[in-house]
Amino acid sequence: MTILSPRQWMAEQLRHGYSLCLVLDAQDQFETRQALAGRRSPDRYSSVCSATPVAELAGIGPFLFILGEGDDDELDRLINAPDCQWGWFASLPEGGLSEWVEHWRERLLIGPRPHQALYRFQDPRVLSRALAYLPVSVVAEYLGTAISVCYWQGACWTVTENPAPGRYPLPPDPAWLHVPAPAQLTAELRYTNAHRYLLAEHLEAYAALAERHPPDLWLTRLLELAERWGWKQAAQLEFLLTQSLQSPDYRLPEWWEVQPGERPSAHFERVYLRTRFCTQGGSR
Repeated sequence: MTILSPRQWMAEQLRHGYSLCLVLDAQDQFETRQALAGRRSPDRYSSVCSATPVAELAGIGPFLFILGEGDDDELDRLINAPDCQWGWFASLPEGGLSEWVEHWRERLLIGPRPHQALYRFQDPRVLSRALAYLPVSVVAEYLGTAISVCYWQGACWTVTENPAPGRYPLPPDPAWLHVPAPAQLTAELRYTNAHRYLLAEHLEAYAALAERHPPDLWLTRLLELAERWGWKQAAQLEFLLTQSLQSPDYRLPEWWEVQPGERPSAHFERVYLRTRFCTQGGSR
């Protein structure tokens, strides 16, 4: 691990003949994405979500851009605002973009079907924690063909070299999915995944809610409720979200509350079965 400014790192990578790649979280960087995409051919950038089961998120998901002349204004804006968590930089072999895109597409979705979530590799906090936690022997299969990465670590710019760049298959149980995360980051990732799930699977109902309630406040309160109840599994969160969208005025019935001494698994099973019974008309 080395501390360098992004510009110093870029100059060093170019001297070695490598390509520079920007990993961009495009959800909050629409103008930057548009500017970069507008001045390069399609083989010089890609949306990781396209050609995947979450292709509907291609416009806001992570983008990979091979950098070149004319990008200085966008790069300066990004480099001068590292706390915006817009992404990070990598160096690649010349012509290696498509292979690296496939590398991340294989690692994009985590968890069993159909209850999958997005792995936010484009978030520098996720990258930073993974590289700090992973043993050197695993760093290569995490970074793939990337030769070196430069990212904001929270207090300074940091560079990590890939010990063995190359093409690696996705392991059955990736070590980077077991990286311990701070409570704040866990909450942010849970919010992002829940928001994207609603956009992808329940867009009309989610839009209808937004006409009556601030959706960010509604979603935050629901996720806080799930945390208090101990509902951490994807199926439990999806059930909570979908049922809340269907409830009158988006308020859950009082009988959903946890009973004294009720464990999270028993609580979920009780609510799930009673909801199913009521939906089928058994409450009449």
